Amino acid sequence: MAMAERQVIGVDLGGSAIKLGRFTQAGQCLADLTVPTPQPSTPAAVIEAMAAAIADLDPDRETGGGPPGPADAGGRMARVAINLAGWHDVPIADALEAKTGRPVTVANDANCAGLGEAWLGAGRAYKDLIVLTLGTGVGGAIVLDGRLFVGRHGTAGELGLITLNPEGPPCNSGNQGSLEQHCSVQAILRETGLTPAALFDQAQAGNGEAIAFWQTYGRWLGAGIASLVYVLTPEAVIVGGGISAAADLFLPTTLAELETRVLPSSREGMRVVVAELGNQAGIAGAARLAMQRYG
Repeated sequence: MAMAERQVIGVDLGGSAIKLGRFTQAGQCLADLTVPTPQPSTPAAVIEAMAAAIADLDPDRETGGGPPGPADAGGRMARVAINLAGWHDVPIADALEAKTGRPVTVANDANCAGLGEAWLGAGRAYKDLIVLTLGTGVGGAIVLDGRLFVGRHGTAGELGLITLNPEGPPCNSGNQGSLEQHCSVQAILRETGLTPAALFDQAQAGNGEAIAFWQTYGRWLGAGIASLVYVLTPEAVIVGGGISAAADLFLPTTLAELETRVLPSSREGMRVVVAELGNQAGIAGAARLAMQRYG
């Protein structure tokens, strides 16, 4: 009798929900599950909830996890989890392995989302790409030759924290005028007093100020991407997160900015595309990470 194809569970750990999906090696999601993140979200409570959810999803399988914040380079520890209480250097892989009896690997949520898009989403036709998630903050991921690049300590690829304006608004990272401080939901609220959804609706209705805002937004984003392109010369840049719903309003300006700022030799054939997987990107990327690590 032929052996069954090995399957992998991807876990996306967020401040309010834990999402899980069971994937085949070919990328088919056979089952998924969402459970609430325990409150208070202490490491012990969250790890217990994750282990119970993994058991519910039926595995004797490898598990990839995506906690929200930097992980160590070995994929064993959540160094800090920004939206969870009391998380600092939590040995999440060891703890989950002890509870589930299955091998576990860990990466941060933006990296998992980026790897998910590279595997099954907008980046599946490319080997070298960068992913920007435009949401409450600006996250990022670097995928080179189909694999995440995270640097020797696991913290490379914090693309939203690059500097755009040295005198700009202060950033939680300690930087000033970062890409995040110009292109996140928080930055839009600070600058306009409106949500991206409201500005989108106004622009769609023909409001000149809203249209001009999105053009300015596109310029800031293009300037940030230009710096990343010069360093990495990717085949594609994928733009995701909630703000990407307004891509039709800002991407033309972003592309024009890239043509102005980046030498043709550094962007030859490069595409800028919108992410496709939405909230499924994290679990897909976590599963892919486990496949790559445990082969």
